[in-house]
Amino acid sequence: MTTTAVVFDATGGPEVLSIAEVELPEPRPDQIVVEIAAAGVNFIDTYQRSGLYPAPLPGRLGLEGAGTVIAAGSDVGTHKIGDRVAWANEPGSYATHLAVTAQRAVSVPDEVDLETAAAVMLQGMTAHYLANSTHPLGEDDVAVVWAAAGGVGRLLVQMAKHRGARVIACTSTQDKADEVVRLGADDVLLYRDVDVPAEIRRLTGGKGADVVYDSVGRDTFDVSLQLLRPRGLLVSFGQSSGPIEPLSVLRLSAAGSLFLTRPKLDDYTASVSEREWRASAVFDAITLGRLDVAIHDRYPLADAVEAHRALESGTTTGKLLLTV
Repeated sequence: MTTTAVVFDATGGPEVLSIAEVELPEPRPDQIVVEIAAAGVNFIDTYQRSGLYPAPLPGRLGLEGAGTVIAAGSDVGTHKIGDRVAWANEPGSYATHLAVTAQRAVSVPDEVDLETAAAVMLQGMTAHYLANSTHPLGEDDVAVVWAAAGGVGRLLVQMAKHRGARVIACTSTQDKADEVVRLGADDVLLYRDVDVPAEIRRLTGGKGADVVYDSVGRDTFDVSLQLLRPRGLLVSFGQSSGPIEPLSVLRLSAAGSLFLTRPKLDDYTASVSEREWRASAVFDAITLGRLDVAIHDRYPLADAVEAHRALESGTTTGKLLLTV
């Protein structure tokens, strides 16, 4: 059996991506074969394509998706043919079909459509661990969220507010600011137009934030350190502007005994039970109307180049999908 997939033979810009027919191996005992409905487009895909994150060549892209099981190995737990499933961290998800490790797949409830499921596996579970585990937010917390109108950011704003935190959102345009206010942000800073550290001091009575969630990386890292109260936590979980320069740990001491972490989803979905808990929490929030999932645009699989260009332009709000 073959599958149509997005491939690349060399690292570089979006133009290195192409469509090819590739062989789909028979599923191992621990795998299910899924007919994909949609795959999520994420910044980590662009890092692999560009060579920022090394990947074997020739390579395939995509780490999350959702679809219907059409074949199953002999040791796949409760998954069976006809089930609707979604997954994260399964390489090669930009395709029409994929052999997915069964332990990485979760069942999609009937109330959630497959496109929405594909849109939240990486970003939704990331927002969930950021708000609930990396720093379990509470009513006394002030949280700063960079790129608050982006894929993870808009979900994180909502989850942080659901936990009772005060959210100060940083974004680039008034349209994006209006969106994050609608999602519940208490304050919004247009970071290109204001002195962000001065504004955070003003909004917090000089105390600073308890936690800063920074997915931007190089361009915002130094500023993020300035936004924290003594013993505050900087959560650096992305690098859309580029990798962060090496850091002397003495800077954390000098700035007020700060904490710094660089988390990743794999470590917060380390067991089947933890993965199912996070996915179920995200799906439940969608079903109950507590989580607004915005799909900014959908692209046919053959237009992966355009999807990457759109994501890297910084003009999107919400999720980009490749649909099959």
